Amino acid sequence: MEPTAGVTPPRVLTIAGTDSGGGAGVAADLRAMAACGAHGCVAVTAVTVQNTLGVTGVHVLPPETVAAQIESVALDIGLGAAKTGMLAGRATIEAVAAACDRVGIGAGGTTPFVVDPVAASMHGDPLLADDALDAFRSLLFPRATLVTPNLDEVRLLVGVDVHDRASQYEAAKVLHALGPRSVLVKGGHLVEDADRCVDLLYDGSTFTELPGPRFDTGNTHGGGDNMASAVACGLARGLAVPEAVALAKRYIVEAVRHSYPLGAGHGPVSPLWTVRRWWEE
Repeated sequence: MEPTAGVTPPRVLTIAGTDSGGGAGVAADLRAMAACGAHGCVAVTAVTVQNTLGVTGVHVLPPETVAAQIESVALDIGLGAAKTGMLAGRATIEAVAAACDRVGIGAGGTTPFVVDPVAASMHGDPLLADDALDAFRSLLFPRATLVTPNLDEVRLLVGVDVHDRASQYEAAKVLHALGPRSVLVKGGHLVEDADRCVDLLYDGSTFTELPGPRFDTGNTHGGGDNMASAVACGLARGLAVPEAVALAKRYIVEAVRHSYPLGAGHGPVSPLWTVRRWWEE
């Protein structure tokens, strides 16, 4: 369906850090939101010095500034959904939780809340101190409509080493016990599956496997950001969690299929497959 002129699209807020290389963080979130037909808003948590080879510097914004961005956007523009990315540390997580409560994001509010617990690098290295991981578990998970950890983040958050399908199911149960309405345990790092990538959705009673092809590419930077953003866009459109996750799965499969090389390191997944090449007409 073509958009109608003058009609405001769904509004989605990303609460995350920047990536100066444009492959992840708020840059990836905004690109995914545009590709999924939503208006993206931003609450920046940190500014990184980053390219395709890695992160060489981080400047963390004051937690009160992060909270003020959330409230400013929510109270004026209104939100259909919100999602998190890099939250830098416990003080930021505490400020985000409090601000979300004040404006009705997450549990107890009317705005769906997708928590992407960015806690590990692409190589599995931890990015957060133990007190920040505890804040994710105790403050954000109980407020979340959906949490979307990858397997390295599962290991850091709940100590489950997912190495096969059975342990992926176990991890989903342990994560759900921390309080989110639903859990999506992403299977991109599960080496057991040589030809496919199976994400697992669990709502406390029903498991749903979402299989997709596995592509032979190292250009997967920003994949988790894109997936969480696409889910948030579906929720902002009024879809239920299973339908929003299924929509996001279809989107991310194509984003990885169309990923491209960039710089000397890992290139990004691409939302550009959604763009009609009007400039070539």
